[in-house]
Amino acid sequence: MKSQKDLIVITGGAGGIGTACAKAFKDNHLIITDYSQEMVDEAVENLKDEGYKVSGIACDITNQDDIAKLIEFVNKSGSFKALIHTAGVSGTVKDLKKIFTIDLIATEYLVDAFYEIAQEGSVAILLSSMMAHSVEPNPEYDDALRNPQNDDSFDIVSKFTEGNSNLMYDYAKRGVQLLSVKHVGKWGQKKARIVTVSPGVIETEMALKAAEEHPERMEMIKKATPLQRNGKPEDVVGIIKFLASNQASFITGTDVLVDGGVIHNIKKM
Repeated sequence: MKSQKDLIVITGGAGGIGTACAKAFKDNHLIITDYSQEMVDEAVENLKDEGYKVSGIACDITNQDDIAKLIEFVNKSGSFKALIHTAGVSGTVKDLKKIFTIDLIATEYLVDAFYEIAQEGSVAILLSSMMAHSVEPNPEYDDALRNPQNDDSFDIVSKFTEGNSNLMYDYAKRGVQLLSVKHVGKWGQKKARIVTVSPGVIETEMALKAAEEHPERMEMIKKATPLQRNGKPEDVVGIIKFLASNQASFITGTDVLVDGGVIHNIKKM
């Protein structure tokens, strides 16, 4: 029998912002997914120990068969309320195709798949990045970012990234924002919503790794931040919880920037 409680599905839920998001939804049934079943099991057990109603399933979000299994799991578990898509990789991966595939193509796979079970009041919340705002609009690559599954999209975007994995990350995250706008009408026909959230430097494992590899750059960004600090996971979680709630029922097709104001200074540098 399906649970009467609304389901919150969190990709990348076994760590970082994903885990922080999970802890904000104690009144809901959570479904945690990540690429490793071992990591998922550990996250689920930890949350259960803290009194959460939670289950989990491993999912390679670049594999549409895996996503189909995730959708089946969600559909059997209850009523789909929100997808919080935090899974992704940063430019530290150094593999441009991998970044494009995981951060952008897989995002559209998820948007398409969850649309099928979306209903009135459902919402997809996709994590972008403040660095997406550093990529200027340009029809030469925006069409490719908006349609990442096209055969030539990666090659088109690659020409603008100069072989730089950090730039590819920025472009892919702009693509996530464009996907939200692309799909907003379709989701709206079901009275469902789709939004993006663009965090700045948030003190997660990924950010700490970047700080180790680029200490001068990270310190420069911190000093350039009007609020004079890096973000904490709870800074992002509060916005996500609001966007998943009925209080945000008229917010769709837009991006919420959570960066302490630093992107404006980064653009000037």
